Amino acid sequence: MKIIAFAATSSRKSINKVLANYTAQLVEGAEVELLDINDYEMPLFSEDREKELGQPQLAQDFFKKLGSADALVIAFAEHNGSYTAAYKNLFDWTSRIDMKVFQNKPTLMLATSPGAGGARSVLSSAVASAPYFAADVKASVSVASFYDVYDFESNQITQPEVKQQLVDAAKLLAPLELSAVVNS
Repeated sequence: MKIIAFAATSSRKSINKVLANYTAQLVEGAEVELLDINDYEMPLFSEDREKELGQPQLAQDFFKKLGSADALVIAFAEHNGSYTAAYKNLFDWTSRIDMKVFQNKPTLMLATSPGAGGARSVLSSAVASAPYFAADVKASVSVASFYDVYDFESNQITQPEVKQQLVDAAKLLAPLELSAVVNS
């Protein structure tokens, strides 16, 4: 099973990237590829630019990369209650190739923040719009106060309730023939 995981942010030290990778790694036996959306940076989308540039190769590459996966794990950073500009731009370009951006892949949608809100606003928006873009959302989890629940030395979630939520979500991606999820 191949999982594509990424954070919907251009931050190089993203806690959402840490969360996406951590959660994807919970699926036992899965090959996880962690993307950096900085590798898909393009000019700001507009209809004028689209007429001028067509469909940029990077948008095509991103769409193909998502299509190569058996499942997706996406963690959304929140900027002013919404998507980051970097993710929204990549998404807009990719959706012009095919509105079914997520290609009916089983998907976990996650979000975290340093504060108590856990980026719930952007996660709610992502989950609500997912059916329009062919994401088969199996679960969504918001993790509040990330620095209080994640130990960077051991690369582990330290709060049992939060860890269990992520384990349960990851189990929903595991094919039936696999023994599901690592519980350690």
